[in-house]
Amino acid sequence: MKKPLVWRLLAVVLLLLVLFFAAHWLGLREHFNHDFIRQRIEQNQVSGLLLFVLLFVLGNLVQIPGWVFLAAAVLALGQSMGGVVTYVAACTSCAVTFVLIRAIGGDALRQLEHPLAVKIMQKLASRPVFSVVLLRTLFQTMPAVNYALAMSGIPFRQYLLGTLLGLPLPIFLYCMFFDYLAKMLHL
Repeated sequence: MKKPLVWRLLAVVLLLLVLFFAAHWLGLREHFNHDFIRQRIEQNQVSGLLLFVLLFVLGNLVQIPGWVFLAAAVLALGQSMGGVVTYVAACTSCAVTFVLIRAIGGDALRQLEHPLAVKIMQKLASRPVFSVVLLRTLFQTMPAVNYALAMSGIPFRQYLLGTLLGLPLPIFLYCMFFDYLAKMLHL
């Protein structure tokens, strides 16, 4: 591996560790749960929704799965509004993660010389929007996917378009599931 590539990858790992430990040390990790998010949204919708988006962004950066936020939004706002709010927060989170990780990690994964990595990067580069749509449909806002796509070298515009097109279906299905679950459990 080339030396600049190693440094970029180490910088991304260091950022992830710093964010993870900072969230833990500041006590933010305890706020990444359904009840806290639901209470904040119910108390004040405007500030609660802004906090929801901020927590989604931070949570995604420190590897908190997006379904935690989706479940809280559906429980607090209902199936439709919870889905819309989650869609906006998820797209914002993915965009912020991309910009931040790209600034630090550049296109580090595109520079890998392993034959499998080269093949994957070529497939991604040949159909970036389709690839992102497929990844979003299967893995939604999975933090590892966000980091990998940010360092893949694909342009932001194509990444964002794929994200915007790929998230509605899984968010819709999760909304239906969490709404059904809430009704079954009388939440």
